[in-house]
Amino acid sequence: MMQIDCPLCGPRPEHEFHCGGQSHIQRPPLDCSDEGWAAYLYVRDNPRGDHAERWRHTFGCGRWFNLLRHTLTHEIKAVYAMTAPRPEAQD
Repeated sequence: MMQIDCPLCGPRPEHEFHCGGQSHIQRPPLDCSDEGWAAYLYVRDNPRGDHAERWRHTFGCGRWFNLLRHTLTHEIKAVYAMTAPRPEAQD
């Protein structure tokens, strides 16, 4: 089981959290094409390696935050605020 370090509550087991999907997705302008809107809604990265994700501490403080997680090892490399830019992974 993963331990996720909530920015407010500290380390907690992963079953207290819910993943909200990929982070840093920009909403397209209102006059975008149907293809652009469909890509915004449904197309996501599925990398092998570091992936920025949104998480919510659902059964705790309720706070949303971002984390940088390696998709093969589940190693959490960074936890950061929703408004912060994606950090570079430290190997």
